[in-house]
Amino acid sequence: MPKIDWKTLHSCALAGVLTLGASSALVWPAGPVHAQSAPLVRGLPDFTELVEQVGPSVVNIRTVEKVSGRSGVNGMDEEMLEFFKRFGLPMPNIPRQQRPQRPQPEEEQPRGVGSGFILTSDGYVMTNAHVVDGADEVLVTLPDKREFKAKIIGADKRTDVAVVKIEATGLPAIKVGDVSRLKVGEWVMAIGSPFGLENTVTAGIVSAKQRDTGDYLPFIQTDVAINPGNSGGPLINMRGEVVGINSQIYSRSGGFMGISFAIPMDEAIRVSDQLRATGRVTRGRIGVQIGPVTKDVAESIGLGKPQGALVSAVEAGSPADKAGVEAGDVITRFDGKAIDKVADLPRLVGNTKPGTKSVISVFRRGSSRDLTLTIAEIEPDEKVAAKDGSNAEKEKARPSAAAQQLGLSVAELTAAQKKELKIKGGVRIVAATDAAARAGLREDDVILAVANTEIGGVKDFDAVLAKADKSKPINLLVRRGEWAQYVLIRPAR
Repeated sequence: MPKIDWKTLHSCALAGVLTLGASSALVWPAGPVHAQSAPLVRGLPDFTELVEQVGPSVVNIRTVEKVSGRSGVNGMDEEMLEFFKRFGLPMPNIPRQQRPQRPQPEEEQPRGVGSGFILTSDGYVMTNAHVVDGADEVLVTLPDKREFKAKIIGADKRTDVAVVKIEATGLPAIKVGDVSRLKVGEWVMAIGSPFGLENTVTAGIVSAKQRDTGDYLPFIQTDVAINPGNSGGPLINMRGEVVGINSQIYSRSGGFMGISFAIPMDEAIRVSDQLRATGRVTRGRIGVQIGPVTKDVAESIGLGKPQGALVSAVEAGSPADKAGVEAGDVITRFDGKAIDKVADLPRLVGNTKPGTKSVISVFRRGSSRDLTLTIAEIEPDEKVAAKDGSNAEKEKARPSAAAQQLGLSVAELTAAQKKELKIKGGVRIVAATDAAARAGLREDDVILAVANTEIGGVKDFDAVLAKADKSKPINLLVRRGEWAQYVLIRPAR
């Protein structure tokens, strides 16, 4: 009997014929095949027209970085060092005065390969900011193999959007799609250069919308195969319109695992318009660090349901600070718009013009209040540096019976520590064991409030804790570095 090629079986099963040899064939029964083939074929899309329509607008992007000549220990280059290491030879000790002192020439080193697409016919190209970040030279190759040196017009790391310009005209620009019309389950296609393989086409469906994985972007999640080199390429709907920029993947191996993320095109266009106009993006800011409100925290503070953005830190002198916002507040509305989840706030604030007067609603210790503030401008590529207070002078702990029930030993904060942390009161954790340790508390955390009550020091801490209902979890507002969050802890019995 001829040997069955199971690979052929897999690839030919839908055709209904399995080749067994030169003169024999196995034919599937006609009835069942006919009954099942219609619904399978009816809904399958044909991407050929889309590729012909959008393909000429997709470009390959290569970046180059100029580095000084390689040198290593004792003035030797890396190749010579590798020679000594490989053969176990002792490293020669060359006196400093005998080492070559002439400057090493710069070398051009390839940095990476990405994708992009033509935004306008006069040469503006959109891609990811991480594709061109740190590049000394950007090379754009069109599908017709023409290559251009590109000028970086601007890049915004927060949204991972960049615009570069090539000197060319009459280019085939993409059509921008309406993201609001995009539906979960809809077919989409990507074109890019994964692993440097130019003009690679992959397809899939929209898995989710408004996926929160960044501060300013509600990403489009798809199962389109995206790999290194696809970054910056377009996500295309079945009308041939670009609805997103392929930007990230979820992966444990570094390769595609079925979850990809694209920047929505409406957000990308808003950013690109500013980059083309001024080379930078202007955003509003109020000067708070925020986190999510969990169900347990919402119930413990009387908020009812998990909503809003929990303020974990307030920057001194910021609009929020001047308006009276405090760490532990929950911001529930911004200019009348509800903050359902934590990612809503930075998007609303960021899209507000600096100088605008806005009203925020905050929930604080059981009641809501409205605060008016003036939106400030966020600094380009601002980074909030975390401070480490672990080297601060430690005072002797004063554990009380109530604190011991929680597994806590606390101490007073010095004036210097309060000034450094920009707080008025609180206690510092000297040791955390048992229930406190299980709740995630640790040494040098600062407790600002207990059971929705601010504490000035150890005396306040003991008094509030003694009155707390020990049969229910107790919420603590805890500061760690520049961040504050609520921690629920149940006393040991």
